[in-house]
Amino acid sequence: MAKFIFLQRGGCDNRPQMTPEEQEAAMKSCMEWMQNGQDEGWLLDPGSPLSGNGAVVQSDMTVMDGPFAESKEIVGGYTIVEAPDLATACELAKRTIQMAGAGKIEVREIMNAGGG
Repeated sequence: MAKFIFLQRGGCDNRPQMTPEEQEAAMKSCMEWMQNGQDEGWLLDPGSPLSGNGAVVQSDMTVMDGPFAESKEIVGGYTIVEAPDLATACELAKRTIQMAGAGKIEVREIMNAGGG
């Protein structure tokens, strides 16, 4: 089975303020999502949110402040899943997007460079 990475883009900088009750409900939903994904065998790594701070190392060995993407395109987090094909991975991304709070999720297959 193939591995896919979900890159959560946008939606990270304009999240609404939540009451403690809403935060508790969101945490419960996240925990249920993780448990379901693990029980069903498709969730390999629930990932983490990413900081907005970073750097870009270029091929000429210079290091620049970054990332430079527009805020709507900044990668705010990632998740790694296992699925038989891209279509199935996209269906799993639909189950993930609400929990992640992302504006959109880019789904990319992780290539097996080792051949095994």
